[in-house]
Amino acid sequence: MLIGLISDTHIPDRAKIIPTKVIEAFKDVELIIHAGDLTTTDVINELEKIAPVVAVQGNMDRVAGINLPKAKIIETEGVKIGVAHGEVYPRGDSQQLLYLAKQLDVNVLVTGHSHQPKIEQIEDVLLLNPGSPIVPRLADRTIMIIDVNNKNIDVELIKIGAPVCSALDFSQYPEDNK
Repeated sequence: MLIGLISDTHIPDRAKIIPTKVIEAFKDVELIIHAGDLTTTDVINELEKIAPVVAVQGNMDRVAGINLPKAKIIETEGVKIGVAHGEVYPRGDSQQLLYLAKQLDVNVLVTGHSHQPKIEQIEDVLLLNPGSPIVPRLADRTIMIIDVNNKNIDVELIKIGAPVCSALDFSQYPEDNK
């Protein structure tokens, strides 16, 4: 099963639409998982034009009054995939995410929240974070596609755009470039 992973779209507060490159990258997927912070259910409606969508509630979704489950579990090809926004402290902490995966009793945990992509195997759990296609933090704009086939998982991180913050051109500030 080919699954598209996306998180932290923050539409319409950070962008008006899902980037075209996301739609193109997901064209062949059979399922899309959104790991929270949609900030509008219009995101689900747009993604469902491509494939069925499983979405969970992020912290900004609660602020926007969007009522989605805080976690979901999907079983496919002998793999249990957990989905949660991943609001752990410190943000993106692998050990805390491992505890969450163990609590959900899953082989794979898909989260968002940090706006940074992550592919990390800890013990018997694969931690995945697709990053953000709209507002990454110190990272490129990214999504992921996973191919789950008979208990095997292949992960592809897809860069869909340049980082939001770029390096300053200090030549514009000669007094600071000494």
